[in-house]
Amino acid sequence: MAKEKDAVALPVEGRDVTITNPDKLYFSKQTRVSKLDLVRYYLSVAPGALAGIRDRPIVLKRFVNGAEQEAFYQKRAPAAGQRPDWLRTVTLSFPSGRTAEEVVVDDAAGLAWIVNLGCIELHPHPVRSGDLAHPDELRIDLDPGPGVPWSDVRAVALEVKALLDELGMRAWPKTSGSRGMHVNVRILPRWDFQEVRRAAVALSRAVERRVPKLATSKWWKEERHGVFLDYNQNAKDRTTCSAYSVRPLPDARVSTPLDWREVPDCDPADFTILTVPARFAKIGDPHAAMDAAAASLEPLLELARKDAAEGLGDAPWPPHFRKMEGESKRVAPSRARVKMPLVTVANSPDREAALAGLERWKRRHAEAASHLAVDDVLVDSMRGRSSTWTRIRINLRHVPEALRPAQETPDPDDDPTREWRRRKAGG
Repeated sequence: MAKEKDAVALPVEGRDVTITNPDKLYFSKQTRVSKLDLVRYYLSVAPGALAGIRDRPIVLKRFVNGAEQEAFYQKRAPAAGQRPDWLRTVTLSFPSGRTAEEVVVDDAAGLAWIVNLGCIELHPHPVRSGDLAHPDELRIDLDPGPGVPWSDVRAVALEVKALLDELGMRAWPKTSGSRGMHVNVRILPRWDFQEVRRAAVALSRAVERRVPKLATSKWWKEERHGVFLDYNQNAKDRTTCSAYSVRPLPDARVSTPLDWREVPDCDPADFTILTVPARFAKIGDPHAAMDAAAASLEPLLELARKDAAEGLGDAPWPPHFRKMEGESKRVAPSRARVKMPLVTVANSPDREAALAGLERWKRRHAEAASHLAVDDVLVDSMRGRSSTWTRIRINLRHVPEALRPAQETPDPDDDPTREWRRRKAGG
């Protein structure tokens, strides 16, 4: 617990927000950023950051020990006595049937308050508090596989724009703050989550058909190549980091809204907690007009109907969702009739430790590693009960059978869900 003398009362638009442990370093490697620095960053871009989260329930992804330590997800708002009486909440229902009272941030004071909880990133749901059943945002998450160049991500983003332009839907790009890009579309809140996700599946498949060497709509990582269009980010209960979110990378990179004219030459490393405030002060928010550009989802749903008429069923859902009508068998190809030669090489809550384990495996099996394609290395961000961890597998499909290493004990082998799954299996 922070001592009272260590706290700072920060005046924010007529309210005093207490910042505990203000000098605590949240980033300490490539750049040094304290908790108070992080709060002040968000206040410097508050109009843009609030545009992405205002009036939306938000999942609190809390890095209480800074960006270099493990985070946990907190869906439920702190109890009434532990949060300001001016902070709103709404009650959401989830696919599991459970409900949770989640925080709604409406102003800069609320923004500062959740950042003080350790929310380096902002994770709002795609709905407004007055209508929790109908999203008003279609989220297109461009996720490049290992080794896929940034130029391919930009090319796929521009193809997404071209398709949406043809359909009369305005798209808004931003860097993800990591290796990918997000393209968001403001939509009229008339369609439920399943319909919005169906539209996203149709869009992903259409882009894949247009640039099949660059883009994929395949859910199973062992089948992917290039840039994956993650349609499941539109499933109910899924969130992505919103505009001006700081990401837990050493350079404190920011998920930054762009003008489409910037996309062909943009570099995500240019947008950090140190550079974005000056950019915002100079040009404002490139997405400021998004709310005035709400589109109909019908053009994409028409594409979905055409796909269905040609025999394309639903695409796989995330594993914690119930089996959906029209969904094909939800099983990875490696577990289906044709078994893929996969080995697991690392499990760890620490992504860098898992990647180091991958490099050790490659050194031990250098001849086999020389046959691997870029997309044969599958780096999975696994979500546990309240945190994420990294699993790394290798598809040996391109390695001659005589050279294929057997499954070894992963190095490291720290799956934080293993004991919980054992207990659950044991009843």
